[in-house]
This record gives sequence, C-alpha cells and structure tokens, in this order.
Amino acid sequence: MVETTGGGPGDGAAEVLDRPLPDGVRRRVVQIVSDGFGGLTVVELPAQLRQYARFAPNRRAKFAGNAMAAALETDPLFRQRIAEKFREAQPELAGVLDSGSPPPPAADPLDVAAAAYVLRPTGWVKLVTAAGEEAQRADAERAGEESRAELERLREQLAEARELTRTETERLRTELDTAKREAESLHRKLRSALSDVKRGEAALRKLRGELDTVRSEGQTQVSAAESESRRLKTRLGEAEAALEATRRAARENRSVEDMRVRLLLDTLLESAQGLRRELALPPVSVRPAETVDAVEPGRMTPKDIAARALSENDPAILDQLLALPQAHLVVDGYNVTKTGYPQMPLEKQRLRLLGQLSALAAQTGAEVTCVFDGAELVAPVLLAPPRGVRVLFSKPGITADELIRQLVRAEPPGRPVIVASTDREVADGVAKAGARPVASAVLLKRLT
Repeated sequence: MVETTGGGPGDGAAEVLDRPLPDGVRRRVVQIVSDGFGGLTVVELPAQLRQYARFAPNRRAKFAGNAMAAALETDPLFRQRIAEKFREAQPELAGVLDSGSPPPPAADPLDVAAAAYVLRPTGWVKLVTAAGEEAQRADAERAGEESRAELERLREQLAEARELTRTETERLRTELDTAKREAESLHRKLRSALSDVKRGEAALRKLRGELDTVRSEGQTQVSAAESESRRLKTRLGEAEAALEATRRAARENRSVEDMRVRLLLDTLLESAQGLRRELALPPVSVRPAETVDAVEPGRMTPKDIAARALSENDPAILDQLLALPQAHLVVDGYNVTKTGYPQMPLEKQRLRLLGQLSALAAQTGAEVTCVFDGAELVAPVLLAPPRGVRVLFSKPGITADELIRQLVRAEPPGRPVIVASTDREVADGVAKAGARPVASAVLLKRLT
C-alpha cells in the first residue's frame, strides 16, 4: 500500500504489471529516479545504490539505470521516497494522477506512464499499458512513416536507376552498333590485307625464281668471262714477251750504230783539235750568224744521244733525267705504291715509298715532290716528311691527278719536270704541259 498526499491516496499497490515495462516508459522512470536520487541522503538510499550517490544525474542514469529500476521495483520504501521527490518536483501531474483524473491531453503519454509507475495510483497499470501501446503505435507510425519515406526514396532511386539503365543501354547499344560497323570494316580491311599478302607472297616467289635464274646465268657469264680473261692474259703475256724481245734487238742494233757514230765523232773532234793546235788558231767567240736576232732551236747533247739508245722501261732513263740541271721529280704516290706493293696497308705504303724517295733525293740532288690523294680523308694525316721530300695531299673535291697537273703548270717553261705515274690520263696531260712522264714501274725499279 502506497501513501499519497495532496489529492487523496490511491491504492494501486495491489495492481501488478503482467508484461515488461515498455522501453520508453522505463527510460522516463530511470530519469525520475535519477532526478530524485540527489535529494536523498546516503542512509535513505538502498545499499546497492549508495556507490552512485555522488554521480551526476546523467552519468547516474547511464551507469546505474538497471540498478535504480530494480531497486524501485523491489524496495517499496525507496519507491515511496522517490515518489515524494517527484510530487515536490511536479505537483500538478502528481495531483492529477493521485486524484484519479484523466491526464492533460498535452501531457506526454510516456511521462504520464512513468509518473504512474512511480506513484502507483489506482489504475496505474492501465496507464502504463496504454502508454506502452501508445508508444508502440507511435513507434509503428514512425516506423511506417520512415518505411514509406524509405519506400518513396527507393522508388525514386529505382526510377533513376531505370532511367540510367535505359540511357546506358541506349549508349551501349549505340556503341555496340558502332563497334559492329568498325569490326565489319576491319574484317573487310583484313580480308583485303590477306589478299595483298597472298599476292605479295606469289610475287615474291616469282621474283625469287627469277633471281635464281639470273644468278645462275650470272655465274655462267662470270665463268665464261674468267675463262676469256685468262685466255687474254695469256695472249697479253705472249705479246709483251714478243715486244720485249723486239725492243731488245732494236736496242742492240741501235747501240752498235750509236757506238760507230760516237767513235767517228770523237775522231773528227780530236783531228780538229790537233789542227787548231798546229795552226795556232785563236778560238772564235762570235760568228756572223750569231749577230742575227732570232730564236735558236734546242741543241742535242751527248746525253740526249745516249738516251736514245735506252728502253722506256730502263731505270737508267730516270737517272739521266734527274741528272739534268734543276730537275724536279713529281711522284703519283698511291699509283706507285699500289703498283709495287698493293697488299700493304696505306700507312705502310706511304712510309716505304717516302723512305725510298728520301734516299733517291740524297743521291741525285733533285727536287722531289710526292702527291697522295686526300679527297676521302676525314682528318689530316699525321706524318713527318723525310729529308729532301715534299709531301702533299689533295684537298676535298680535288684528285691527286689534278694536283699533279697544277704542280706541272706552276713550273717555268724549260725546267726539267719528271712525273712518275702509270695513269695514262696523267701522263698525257703532263706531257702536253711540257713535263716528261715516266712509268711507275721504272721508278720502282730504280728505287729497288
């Protein structure tokens, strides 16, 4: 039996709640107990709640909620004390519930149920049950509203998804059609390319067959040309041997005649000198014909007469030419080295030739110039010319042959200039310029 004040006691202690306290009501009950908790002394609190006496209301409701609800349910005295604190805090609501009057329409059903659970007026079970049902209905309505809102949202999302799906489907269909057309175009190009490849392979096989035929014919022609070349070389050797024999015979015959003429000339000269001594004739320094102003032809010397008896391939000719006053020997370098020792590297060819020319210059005292072709050189050749030999390389765009012709044209008329080269074009060109061409083989023989 719970005592009531103010509005007449209500006897609701005999009533029993046959179902669990609704969650919403239970939270409000815990809050009422927490609010009234601070107005009680430690002695007035149940033993299990005394440890929470110094807690703040919110912290107390958080950590001691279950303990306070259990104490309120099992300890009537503690419940009565909390009810008194509630009556002091909310006298209007407590008075309405104690008098049995219906609660105000504006009052929250959960607050009314929680207050009825604490105060225990007559009919409090109905109030708690009604409040629980009302809370359930409110929760159900709220859940329904939320469900309807969620359903509407899902419908909107579904509509958007359908629209997006439709748009994406149209786009993919368009892309698929485009891809199909591109694939068809690629297939056509591929078939065309395969046809071109097949035609190319057929043409390649045909060209290979023609190439094999041409190679076979070329090998046959090369073999025939090599045979003809060997035959011509044999005939050329025979002709050169016959020519050499003819020249030798001619030189022998000519040497005898020259010897007889020279002997007769020496006899006449000695006779004239004896007659001059016998008559004591003074030497004649000037003759009448010499007083006439004219150009006299060059006179033949004994050396010229002796030179007529020598072969063109005789190295003695070169000695006679170099013995002339102020003689200048111009050598076509690579023409001579490739005639004498072509198997050697170019550097060694140059060094060997220049060493031999240095010795020749020291022996004869003649001026010696050696010309090499430098048109294809990427950089100047590092070379120390030997004593007595001038070494020249032709500039880019100018051949060694042209440089030799320039050297010949640079000499004054009348100076003996000898050019050693087997090149027929060079020999003919320098001969027209007044120089004396000599074959490279003659110079090689003289050097060795």
